[in-house]
Amino acid sequence: MKRHLALLFLAVCSATAAEPLDLASRWELFVDEFLVAQKNGVTHKLHDPIKREIVLTTDQPWEGMTCAYFSVIQDGKKVLMYYRGSSGGSDHSDAQVTCVAESTDGIHFTRPKLGLIEAGGTKDNNVIWRGVESHNFSPFLDTNPNSRPEERFKALGGVKQPGKNWHQGETPGGLYAFASADGIHWKKMKDTPVITKGAFDSQNLAFYDTTRSRYACFSRIFSNKVRAVQSCTSSDFLAWSDGIPHRYAKDVPMEHFYTSATVPCPTAPHLFLSFPKRFVTTRKKVPEHEGPGVSDAVFMSSRDGVSWDRPFLEAWVRPGPDLKNWTDRNNMTANGIITGDTEWSLYISEHYRHADHRIRRLTVRKQGFASMHADAKGGEFTTHPLKFTGKNLVLNYSTSAAGSIQIDALDESGKVLAAMPELYGDDLEASVLDVSKLIGQSIRLRVKMKDADLYALRFAD
Repeated sequence: MKRHLALLFLAVCSATAAEPLDLASRWELFVDEFLVAQKNGVTHKLHDPIKREIVLTTDQPWEGMTCAYFSVIQDGKKVLMYYRGSSGGSDHSDAQVTCVAESTDGIHFTRPKLGLIEAGGTKDNNVIWRGVESHNFSPFLDTNPNSRPEERFKALGGVKQPGKNWHQGETPGGLYAFASADGIHWKKMKDTPVITKGAFDSQNLAFYDTTRSRYACFSRIFSNKVRAVQSCTSSDFLAWSDGIPHRYAKDVPMEHFYTSATVPCPTAPHLFLSFPKRFVTTRKKVPEHEGPGVSDAVFMSSRDGVSWDRPFLEAWVRPGPDLKNWTDRNNMTANGIITGDTEWSLYISEHYRHADHRIRRLTVRKQGFASMHADAKGGEFTTHPLKFTGKNLVLNYSTSAAGSIQIDALDESGKVLAAMPELYGDDLEASVLDVSKLIGQSIRLRVKMKDADLYALRFAD
């Protein structure tokens, strides 16, 4: 049984009974089956990322084997990577620092010598903040068009103080708001925490949601003693709504999500993509290792930030044959996606609590996290009724040499209004069908496939 969000799809079915889905000219990725009404012989397929280079090893005196909570930001031609420098002290240690590394290609990172804060016995380092907030300092580039230049970068960081029921958010402390003009020099926007209801003992990230014109935060909570994620929103980054725990379909198991790595999809920001680190607390693969638990990374998506679709319960990234990745708190996906013309880069941590703790680059096909897939026997699916504003149907697709994709545009009775020839190849943005005469009409797409994957589509202007 496909594990889709019951509430979301009931809403979709009700909406499509009355009126078609309005896609305008935006990209729709097949990370879920939002567009799919019927299918026969096709499956919804998750695509594994490719493990690439080690881009950074945290071997400096101010870093250490428990560095964590990486964030990557694409700022023009520069890639910034932020992370906690920690040698294994308490979550509340003032010795924790926030570090930044820089790159022009997302592969080769260097540590700028900033001279701002002494750490590891020197100011000749890449440290931008020191204090307990560095435990989980998580920055982002603010895309709010009304954001002030001196607050071009923003961040959240902070923890709850120890005490009874700290994990329920009942002790002092919480997340502080930070701002920066350049991503290097930071200041607190307020002397008191801006979000206090939560546990916060992991990466708590935020970004500006351009689709809904508001800030969104995804932070750590505990739900029935299980590590979980809540979402809250803000218009000004200082006053936040109460958190709403993530919701899943009834047949999706509750698993420990240590972090979420939630981002708006770069080409389709109305979609949220998430890459939680799934923590299996009851297992221990390496008996001599000090900490219990093993972990991997999973994938899910959402169209509102509250209800989450998990059609794939299997891992998105496995620990693999390296035993150092089978020890606790490994395989943690960094917050952020670096986009390229043909592939997207993400990053994942390895070798936690080992002297060579490091972060590795992952790549995926542009928009290629999941697809509608047909094997050599072939199959087809039909969409819900759609409306659009673009003149041409554009596909991100791939076939084998013997495979194919063919699409018909149908009216409500099933009559073919427009048909594209059989297509084969591999293209990220192929214009395949002139639909300019169908703009404003309600149509369905019938997609016939053989040994092929369809990752995304749009009606382009």
